[in-house]
Amino acid sequence: MGYSRRNFISFLGKASLGAVMMPQFLISCGNTTTPAPGFKNTPEAILKKLKNFVLKGMLPSDTDDLLLANGLKYNVIVKHGDKISVEDTFGDNNDFTCFIPFDEKNPKDGLLWVNHEYMNSLFVSGYNYRNPGATKTKEQVDKEIYSVGGTIVRIKEENGQWKVVENDPYNKRITAHTPIKLNWDVPIAGKNTAIGTLSNCSGGITPWNTFLTCEENYDSCFGEIKYDENNNRSRIASQYGWEKFYNRPPEHYGWVVEIDPKDGSAQKHIALGRFAHECCTLYELDDKRVVAYTGDDKNSEHLYKFISSKPGSLKEGTLYVADTINGKWLALDWSTQPLLKEKFKDQTEVLVRAREASKILKATELNRPEDIEIDPVTGHVFVSLTNNKPKNDFHGSILKIEETNGEYDALTFKASTYMAGGEENGFSCPDNLAFDMSGNLWITTDMSGSVMNREDKPYMPFKNNSLFVIPRYGKDAGKIIRVASAPIDAELTGPWFSPDGKSLFLSVQHPGEQTKDLQNPTSTWPFDVDNIPKSSVVAITGDLIEKMNKLQEIEARNS
Repeated sequence: MGYSRRNFISFLGKASLGAVMMPQFLISCGNTTTPAPGFKNTPEAILKKLKNFVLKGMLPSDTDDLLLANGLKYNVIVKHGDKISVEDTFGDNNDFTCFIPFDEKNPKDGLLWVNHEYMNSLFVSGYNYRNPGATKTKEQVDKEIYSVGGTIVRIKEENGQWKVVENDPYNKRITAHTPIKLNWDVPIAGKNTAIGTLSNCSGGITPWNTFLTCEENYDSCFGEIKYDENNNRSRIASQYGWEKFYNRPPEHYGWVVEIDPKDGSAQKHIALGRFAHECCTLYELDDKRVVAYTGDDKNSEHLYKFISSKPGSLKEGTLYVADTINGKWLALDWSTQPLLKEKFKDQTEVLVRAREASKILKATELNRPEDIEIDPVTGHVFVSLTNNKPKNDFHGSILKIEETNGEYDALTFKASTYMAGGEENGFSCPDNLAFDMSGNLWITTDMSGSVMNREDKPYMPFKNNSLFVIPRYGKDAGKIIRVASAPIDAELTGPWFSPDGKSLFLSVQHPGEQTKDLQNPTSTWPFDVDNIPKSSVVAITGDLIEKMNKLQEIEARNS
């Protein structure tokens, strides 16, 4: 199964990042460089016209619909409850998406992985927590457990529309009931296998073409383990109450999970640490060792980096946590850190209790580090810091990490704010990031449905959550421009470009989330006959995307 983004990883690994990188229209293929698809043989007349192209953005909107800027259109690929096979249906609250074609020569047929972060119990099991005295049954819990995890589904583009290939042998679900091995030599909570994956937020892809899905707010499902100053252990109950029917160890959740798209087999990577993983972004070094960036999406938590010691390994290596004030990566290594030896009995305990270990080493507390992406032009690492309301950061920012000499296995770096959220820049609460083939930066936002469109909240000017782009070239270079507006209560998540750069896969997550009564939902998108809102994955296409990519060729020719 070939995949063009693997060439992108290879390109990043082989380029000299100590200097400014070449524009991404040059993709490394062995010892040669060739124009990427869609960027060659463009007539000069068209390029001249494109040079004056101005991207017309959208105003904030509180309309209950997925609204797109002129030059864009969408179709719904799959939505909550859709049949994907004889046995399985698509889960709830889809987040991260990742597409791998079967053949890189045909970017219109392949496998789509989709995370299911959590579930709306009212829509999934009929349980309404707002009803006083309501109790949850085992049957309801089983429905909720099935609705999370992830989905593998084969999709094709036919006549300009992306569609699911019904009952394809590749179509399958991974749920909170699926056995998953723990990639570690020491048992975790007495087991070498965990049951299920859950709270799957964002993710990533490996150079060997497997999916990475990240367990974020895991404590909502089976609770959490708390330790006092004497290391005495107690258990905190969960929000959903699943542990009342399935007594599973909380330590089995909060990991980065690798999924093989060919057969759905999975493993949890203990070496990457346990916390509320938002994403996991890999970089392949020249010697095939990998560097993995991941963040802990919780107020005042941390940014991490794993550096493998063996090629292609997410087990052998060292996990580091960021001190962004002094620009240092601090090793979460029990064998070399006396402070960690005082608190923990071994490296396994350090990894299971990574949050505590990071604070012992005085790592920098950050404002909810979420998605992480590497700029294909400069090589800088961008980190979404969504917000931290207790510290009066309501709008968040995007953090820029410049590794020393552009070396991703460096242990020092420079940190700075790339862009701050707020009314001046027109966006609030940055969440997912994506770079397209031209290096334009796409940003989704994550304002809670409970605070959007309320006069008494600081989010009123932004209205519904949106998708933004910061063009790299042309008259709009450096501006942040709104190109999509989400339905009521929803957020747009998981942006992922098809290998030819012509389609943007995007999740519309939790429309109508604030619904209290099924007869009166706050949203009815995607406008099914039952008027029940449904999380869905859409494909966005149109000449606007292609024009933005073409602008890079103008820049390349001018230089």
